[in-house]
Amino acid sequence: MKYIVVLSDGMAGRPLKELGGKTTLEAADTPVMDALSKVSELGMASMVPEDMAPGSDTANLAVMGYDPKLYYTGRSPLEALSIGVRMEDTDVSFRCNLVTLSEEDCPYEERVILDHSSDEISTEDASILLEALKSGLKSERYKFYAGTSYRHLLIEKGGKVSELTPPHDILTKQIGEYLPEDKTLLEMMKKSYGILENHPLNVSRRKQGLKPANSAWFWGAGKRPALTSFEARTGKKGVMISAVDLLKGIAVGADMERIIVDGANGGLHTNYAGKAKAAVNALVNDGYDFAYIHIEAPDEMGHQGNISDKISAIEHVDREILKIVTEGLREAGEDYRLLLLPDHPTPIEVRTHTGDAVPYLLYDSTRKTEGKAAYNEKTAAQTGKNWPDGFKLLGHLLQEDIC
Repeated sequence: MKYIVVLSDGMAGRPLKELGGKTTLEAADTPVMDALSKVSELGMASMVPEDMAPGSDTANLAVMGYDPKLYYTGRSPLEALSIGVRMEDTDVSFRCNLVTLSEEDCPYEERVILDHSSDEISTEDASILLEALKSGLKSERYKFYAGTSYRHLLIEKGGKVSELTPPHDILTKQIGEYLPEDKTLLEMMKKSYGILENHPLNVSRRKQGLKPANSAWFWGAGKRPALTSFEARTGKKGVMISAVDLLKGIAVGADMERIIVDGANGGLHTNYAGKAKAAVNALVNDGYDFAYIHIEAPDEMGHQGNISDKISAIEHVDREILKIVTEGLREAGEDYRLLLLPDHPTPIEVRTHTGDAVPYLLYDSTRKTEGKAAYNEKTAAQTGKNWPDGFKLLGHLLQEDIC
């Protein structure tokens, strides 16, 4: 038996008047999901504990079967694992987003955050700007490390963890009340604006109609994580397929193999088919038992508040992930169980994560379950099946208790 998780990040949402009361998942054309739904188990699962922030970090740990209350030490340290940064016990890691702030003539505190991703800036462009930050903010105590797209890393030697605001939680808001209390971090952010505002690359981006990446934004602080081996816990040899450093970092911490797919960038126009084919190859030809396919695009489109693009992202998952995976495993003669779900909702109207329960679909190729005509938030809730401790759902997929 092979096992697959298709994690469509932020796919769930809330009814929208623009869609006649439907969610983006309901409005999307998803023939593969709907065909599976008719013969699958549907239900709801809470992936984020009530007293924890609804982030992709806590939620994906839960989907992977790790209780966030036991294993979570912060988002950025997981990304540090992916980048290959070795942290000491006294180090603190911060996510460093390259964001777009408004550029009117006013104090830094009065600026408005326009985009947490600077138009999904390419890794190549971001690396150039990060080098400028490394030079302009050079310090023995703080070190910058390049990640992917707008997602980068700051390590503080001998620091302490503080509560910082994710930039995607305050889109279109004035930033003053959300800035760090730590005077050094705040001063670095202010200086970053001066370094980046008129950088030649940002001048060029404006001419191209792209948003400038004109400020660093620090958040997601944490200490070095200590996950246990996924294979030791489950008995399954697993592989992670994701373009996002957070997920790749979880894989490193869990001693899982990572597959890097050319053209996979965490955006709307990513290599969906390449991810699906890599998963099939890993399961059929390379001896893996478990594949985790993470797709970031629905979440990014939710943050952008773009209804049509979020629908498009969900449709890409349907026809370029699920179709290829299910057909590939069927043609190979493999028995498999597939779990489809988001980690958390990213509703269009709030443009950030919520801690609401998410709909899941569990398909078993060896036995058909009487399901629903379509997979979405409404039909999943109607089944009455609910996992309040969402981290236990993985054991249900694997048909065994995991420690």
